[in-house]
Amino acid sequence: MKFDKVASLILLILLAASIVAVIYITVNPQSGEKFTEFYILGENGKAGNYPANLTLGETGNLTMGIVNREQNTTSYDLVVQLNGNQLYNNIFTLTKNETKEIPLSFTTTTIGQNQKMEFMLYKLPNNTNVYRSLTLYINVN
Repeated sequence: MKFDKVASLILLILLAASIVAVIYITVNPQSGEKFTEFYILGENGKAGNYPANLTLGETGNLTMGIVNREQNTTSYDLVVQLNGNQLYNNIFTLTKNETKEIPLSFTTTTIGQNQKMEFMLYKLPNNTNVYRSLTLYINVN
């Protein structure tokens, strides 16, 4: 009989501890990983079919995407350069889990192979160190 009372008491304590743990986890959820998604999409909004082979004077089109997974409202500065020449620069703010897709059209002005298009995302207020970057190489004939 004494063993039954001890076992019941232990089970009761474990049940109470489990209830307290569930309440704590529910009230204080652990925040997820903090990061920013940064991507480029080619034609038809797909990851591929990038404007990598163009003719001089031809216009290339793509979409730049940013998703804020930083767990709070965050400001960004997005800079795009082709061969060191700035094509795009925009400062914007995204709320938690907000997505922004930005269309970009550019016209080729120089013939050459492997021209470097750089996509640089800065997480403000730090506008000196690139937070995320992507590179696309373009051949222009």
